Amino acid sequence: GSKNEVEGKTGFAHLFEHLMFNGSENHDSEFFEPLQDVGATGVNGTTWFDRTNYFETVPTPALELALWLESDRMGHLLGVVTQEKLDNQRGVVQNEKRQGDNRPYGTVEYRSLEGLFPEGHPYRWSTIGSMEDLNGASLDDVKAWFKQNYGPNNAVLALAGDIDLETARPMVEKFFGDIPPGPPLHALSRWVPTKVESVREQMSDRVPNARIYRQWAVPPRTERDTHLLRVVADILAGGKTSRLYRRLVYEEQLASDVSASVEQHELASIFSVEVDVRQGGDPARVEAARDEEITRLLAEDPTRDEVIGARATLNAALVRSLETLGGFSGKAPRLAKGALYAGDAGFWKTAAQWVNEAQPRLLRD
Repeated sequence: GSKNEVEGKTGFAHLFEHLMFNGSENHDSEFFEPLQDVGATGVNGTTWFDRTNYFETVPTPALELALWLESDRMGHLLGVVTQEKLDNQRGVVQNEKRQGDNRPYGTVEYRSLEGLFPEGHPYRWSTIGSMEDLNGASLDDVKAWFKQNYGPNNAVLALAGDIDLETARPMVEKFFGDIPPGPPLHALSRWVPTKVESVREQMSDRVPNARIYRQWAVPPRTERDTHLLRVVADILAGGKTSRLYRRLVYEEQLASDVSASVEQHELASIFSVEVDVRQGGDPARVEAARDEEITRLLAEDPTRDEVIGARATLNAALVRSLETLGGFSGKAPRLAKGALYAGDAGFWKTAAQWVNEAQPRLLRD
């Protein structure tokens, strides 16, 4: 992921994700084409702070094809990574960055990350990287990135669906077994910055209403407190019956929308509260009311009904995600994330247990 980059060479992880769809040595064409021919769905990849992932859902008879294509771009890619392909995908990524930056509130993330994380922290820059660094990415740079990071010793493979271990393991060994491991990798450890004072910043944009963010760096995704904070976020602003939504949107009509979330990452997570001020409204009044509700939740236990409701909401979201096999949040990515971050493919059960153990006093503590 982008945390494995260094300042001055940002955006490489995401740029290489794009290059991985442009053909390999034994299939020097678009990665999507043969999978579409056999009826595959959800073929995609994503990059974030901690990882790049690739996924597809295929009919069971096409599993060997999918494994061959995946193994070929892991073990046999660099021979067809050309300057032309790099320039083409660099342009695609830079256009993606322009689109993101030009949407309403699109540049807030850059300032938020710099406010939350100190100099030297690998979450201080965004995954998309800077235009300057993307422009400076050479063919040698991206090839070095591949050699350092794309060995099988740095990968997790998850299969879910109409397959069993006895059938799958020989197939995986057939296609991936001859790929040599990459160099030893430097593992980064937990780094949750401690703030001794609040950092406040105001940005201007041509938008119809103000948006107010309040954010904290909180523990990593594999820690119990992070999952208890997910319950807190739902109580605060998880829906139309939440504290902040009721007060700011319904009762005082100061805001048009409000949300709270925990963005989970490996070294530290981010707890966010976002409020869209009603057009023509007073941001200072919104902030005061928001902070009153946060302070009240810190001072007094939430009600038992609030905790039960939040747990039910989070459980329902988990069940819905597990109804799918792949994609962004189905069975396979759940297994892969558990293995990658916690060394336990079944970690999703542990996280769910922590959520369901949440009690009013426990949350306030």
